[in-house]
Amino acid sequence: MSAPALRVRPADECALDVVALGEVMLRLDPGERRIRTARTFSAWEGGGEYNVARGLRRCFGLRGAIVTALADNEVGRLVEDFMLTGGLDTSHVRWVPYDGIGRSVRNGLNFTERGFGVRGAVGVSDRGATAISQMQPDDVDWDALFSRGVRWFHTGGIFAALSESAADVAEAAMSAARRHGTVVSYDLNYRPSLWQGIGGVERAQEVNRRLARHVDVMIGNEEDFTASLGFEVEGVDESLTDLDTGAFRAMIDRAAAEYDNFQVIATTLRGVRTATRNDWGAIAWSRTQGFAEATHRPDLEILDRVGGGDSFASGLAYGLMELGSIAEAVEYGAAHGALAMTTPGDTSTASLAEVRKLVGGGSARVAR
Repeated sequence: MSAPALRVRPADECALDVVALGEVMLRLDPGERRIRTARTFSAWEGGGEYNVARGLRRCFGLRGAIVTALADNEVGRLVEDFMLTGGLDTSHVRWVPYDGIGRSVRNGLNFTERGFGVRGAVGVSDRGATAISQMQPDDVDWDALFSRGVRWFHTGGIFAALSESAADVAEAAMSAARRHGTVVSYDLNYRPSLWQGIGGVERAQEVNRRLARHVDVMIGNEEDFTASLGFEVEGVDESLTDLDTGAFRAMIDRAAAEYDNFQVIATTLRGVRTATRNDWGAIAWSRTQGFAEATHRPDLEILDRVGGGDSFASGLAYGLMELGSIAEAVEYGAAHGALAMTTPGDTSTASLAEVRKLVGGGSARVAR
């Protein structure tokens, strides 16, 4: 029998299956309208790292917790209520006293319009001076957390870009996780708007290349690997309508050679035809099992693309934790990401049964 794609601690040895570190914002969505003309907004929670842990809890039934910080006011308590609905352990949320008007600390807001046809999705974040951006490495007793037994730890480039101290917090958490035998995953998730005020691409590469030395499972798309790690993807046009998986394999080979700590590397493949029609797929690699490519889904219909990559990451993590095969893991990741983009909001509303059905080739016939 071949070695598993990734060695993960058994569930019965651990108190938690997954812990995520990142900002959780209040998402405000104008529905079918534009942000600039909206009169009402739907509210829910979201955040790149949080979405992964929530997906593992709500879709895949694993035990999860979130490490974050919130200003202790009514908006923060609303975000907490959403997180509790998401099923995550919130005992590691750090509550920061509110100053009355948000002069020194506040909670992040994310206005998101979904896009349609030729009009792309738009995200406008309002997250300066948030509680989580001011977190320091010693604000959490990381060794105490991971000594309880945690199978998987997830964070990423969005959190690392929030402030000068955020990368140090991530590094402290990742180092402690590895000391205690926890798998560390990291989604590069490059966002130009987050890096532009603190050094741009050069700073993004400096931070992400440093943190990459602590990563077991590296996740990202072609822009993430290019901007965050400096790996060019040659032979792929900007829209990715002509997918060249050979170019992605070469990129992954280079990453695996430069970072011998990477045990798994995974990237989504997205060709943007319109805001509501994308080609969608994924490719992954493990040191023990090599390459695997997910079922390619050309011309996939999209309702809300935000969170599709996070749902891919949670499906991939589930596959690596519970199934052991890189081929199954990338299929579960791609299927979960595809399903997540059929509903509004950052977070997945898919069930494990729905993911299994899609992985098995199931159709969209009505279920009665």
